[in-house]
Amino acid sequence: MKSIFIAFDQAYYDKIVTMLEKSGCRGFTAWNEVLGRGSRTGEPHYGSHAWPSMASAIITIVPDEKVAPLLSQLKAMDEATPKLGLRAFVWAVEQSI
Repeated sequence: MKSIFIAFDQAYYDKIVTMLEKSGCRGFTAWNEVLGRGSRTGEPHYGSHAWPSMASAIITIVPDEKVAPLLSQLKAMDEATPKLGLRAFVWAVEQSI
């Protein structure tokens, strides 16, 4: 099992949830308003007057074989609109209950 943490511009929220559902990834946890900025490119997401956009985040736990297809879809979304900002990180899941 792997966890995929996805940080993204709020504009992506519905698209990402739909993508997870279509991929058979039922469970996830979402944070609707998170602040941050990318380490490479993109605009900061601070929710301030100077940087008004906000980010969201989702974490989902998936079988290993679902990771590559999900990352591929997320990469395509990011490449289609790079100024919005989208990053995904994968971690091994050691145990769950």
